[in-house]
Formats: sequence, structure tokens, C-alpha cells
Amino acid sequence: MRRVLAGVGVMTAALVGAVLLAGSGLRTVAAQDAANKPAFYTEKVRPLLQTNCGKCHFDVNHKGGLSLQTKASTMKGGRDGVVIVPGDAANSLLVKLIRHEGPANDPMPMPAKAPKMSDADIATIEQWVKAGAVMPDDPATVP
Repeated sequence: MRRVLAGVGVMTAALVGAVLLAGSGLRTVAAQDAANKPAFYTEKVRPLLQTNCGKCHFDVNHKGGLSLQTKASTMKGGRDGVVIVPGDAANSLLVKLIRHEGPANDPMPMPAKAPKMSDADIATIEQWVKAGAVMPDDPATVP
């Protein structure tokens, strides 16, 4: 009987916690990790790109003709063409370069002259690309 009551108590606590979480406006972990939502780009991907690629591909710097500042400029790519193939991380030049698996004719791994990004950071960017590379039109204006 004690086990049944203890189990009911745990289930009740979990239910109350879920109700409080839902009512508080906080998102669950699953909702935060939805790589096909603009918030995933804004909260997870853009900070990685700014930290690792910002010196050369944000603001006024557009090395190789590539600007990662806006959705339009990111999807346009650079002098070598498109760098992101939404839904296809394996064929996205950006992913190949940050994995240090760039094409033979472009031996410059990214970030240039810096250590390789962590596997976790690369996985986040790959997850975003696989989910369609969804991002707001102007990520700088998203709170």
C-alpha cells in the first residue's frame, strides 16, 4: 500500500510540476531544441557563428564574399557559391569547412587560423542545417 501511495505522490508531483511549467510560459527542453524553429538559430547557432566566424563573415567583413549577417546573405553564399544546403548537412560547404573536411581545392579549414570548433558546436550547426537551416529574415532584430 505504501508503494502505491508513494507512486501516486511522485506522479502528482510530476503533474503539478508540468502544470506549473506550462503556466509559467517557460518552454520545455524539447521545445527549446526544435532545430526547425527560428529561435534555435537565434539562441544556439548564431552565437556559435558570431564567435567562430564573426571576424571574417559578420558586420563589415565579408571574406570570400560571404556574409552571415542575414538570412538572404547567408543563403546567397560567397564567391565560391552556396555554403548551406538546407536539409543536407553533408553537402553544405559550411559544415565541411567547420569539420575541417573542406574540398581539396580549398584547404582552408574554418575558422581560419583558429582551433577547430568543438564536436558539440559542430553538431548543433549540423542539426540546424539538417532541419532546414531555418532562421529569421533579420536575426539581429530578434530579441
